Amino acid sequence: MPPRKKTAKTQERSLEQTLWDAADELRSKMDSAVYKHVVLGLIFLKYVSDTFQVRRDELARLIDDESSEYFMPTEAAKASVLNDRDEYTAEGVFWIPEGHRWEDLKAAGKQADIGARVDRAMEAIEKENPPLKGVLPKNYTRRELSAATIGGLIDTFSRHDLAAAEYTDLDVLGRVYEYFLGKFAADEGKNAGEFYTPRSVVGLLVEMLQPFHGRVLDPACGSGGMFVQADAFVRAHGGVRNDISVFGQESNPTTWRLAKMTLAVRGIDATLGREWADSFTADAPPDLRADFVLATPPFNDSKWGGELLRDDPRWVYGTPPHQNANYAWLQHFLWHTAPTGTAGTVLANGSLSSQQNGEGDIRAAMVDADVVECIVALPPQLFYGTQIPVSLWFMTRNKAGIPNGAKTRPRTGQTVFIDARKLGHMETRTVRALSPEDIATIADTYHAWRGSQTSGDTTYDDVPGFCYSATTADIRANNYVLTPGRYVGAEEVEDDGEPVEQKIARLTTEIRDGFKRRAELQDAVLAALDSLEPADE
Repeated sequence: MPPRKKTAKTQERSLEQTLWDAADELRSKMDSAVYKHVVLGLIFLKYVSDTFQVRRDELARLIDDESSEYFMPTEAAKASVLNDRDEYTAEGVFWIPEGHRWEDLKAAGKQADIGARVDRAMEAIEKENPPLKGVLPKNYTRRELSAATIGGLIDTFSRHDLAAAEYTDLDVLGRVYEYFLGKFAADEGKNAGEFYTPRSVVGLLVEMLQPFHGRVLDPACGSGGMFVQADAFVRAHGGVRNDISVFGQESNPTTWRLAKMTLAVRGIDATLGREWADSFTADAPPDLRADFVLATPPFNDSKWGGELLRDDPRWVYGTPPHQNANYAWLQHFLWHTAPTGTAGTVLANGSLSSQQNGEGDIRAAMVDADVVECIVALPPQLFYGTQIPVSLWFMTRNKAGIPNGAKTRPRTGQTVFIDARKLGHMETRTVRALSPEDIATIADTYHAWRGSQTSGDTTYDDVPGFCYSATTADIRANNYVLTPGRYVGAEEVEDDGEPVEQKIARLTTEIRDGFKRRAELQDAVLAALDSLEPADE
């Protein structure tokens, strides 16, 4: 199944670009890691206020409509409906207490205490909406954040209705969040091995795992992007939100709060623990076995606390080195994968071939145990802030033909390698992205190889330079190195029909003619230089 042709990408100025440009002008010299949560907190507040106002306007119309069941004949009765908290929460709208709504903050935007007002608004919204308890940022009075900056942001965001009719079919908050996170990630660069996972990479993971139903786990969930796309996948394929149960962990407290905010506004009921926690040292729930595990853990993390976990039962295939968490993550994912489940993750390419500190032995044990199902080499420059080349790993303990309750062909003793390094397009001067066509090419190849029900009648064939189905014996013969390029071979060159003898004679003549022409040009240049020499006086 060779790569599909790409389609042209249209360029247009989006809402998220407009908001970013305006917000970035107000940042001054404030650090991205700080400014990020200031801006995203206000965008969240603006969004929930806008959706609240849409519902309030709808109720105002209904209570004046004599044909509506909401019709109220008196002003007191009308006020009781407009201020009935349940009329909002029943529609999935967060209740915003009076005095703490966006219009109130906008009116006070030029006041010196605007930071304190925003903090109080966040506290009031948390109190009225239990899913947000302890989640919203409340640090708008910090010294480095001026009232002018906060007021400027409020004024900027007030120019856009995030709940406008033109956005009703779009995940507008998710788009804005995602765009801002990516831009901030580009500014922040590498931070202890943590990177923002681009949307196209998350989309590829989801399309390959196909989480139609069951338990979904991300033990390094970041801002919740994996869950958002898993939820979107379910709905796009005719399912409903309750078809999947979502579990996650995140060790960074601010990122954990961001994930809670992101999922709350989308109505995704996720179990992310009572607070932030490290998946290695505070594994929760430790007995969870998920149908789908998907994650982008920190790359090559050397500070994961491995020296404290030498005898952990999760290390089924060998004790991971305390200098690098890659094989700790792989084994952690497998530990939490159900017997018929599948795990997919992004890791730095070093994990495919490293022999240091026992990593080669662990990888060999995993291959011999037949838990490695697919390796995908991704194109470069996909991640903001790092040039580290990465690959996708897919693992399962069941290649017999019934993973995740769906019939697939038996794949015992087989692993498919996909070299997708030539796919993708440059989205900016420095960042590459995978198109929907690229994602489909990779995912379709994997599902055809698996014999997934979604692949229909599509059959799998090895494609030189792109994909190859290897046996365990093949991998042993390559010293358990899992680099796709080692297996897929060179891309086939299309035969132009010219006999080899004729081609050699033609190329020889062309080369000789080239040398002759170069000599002629050289003589011409030297003659021209000679003519420039001054005459003897």
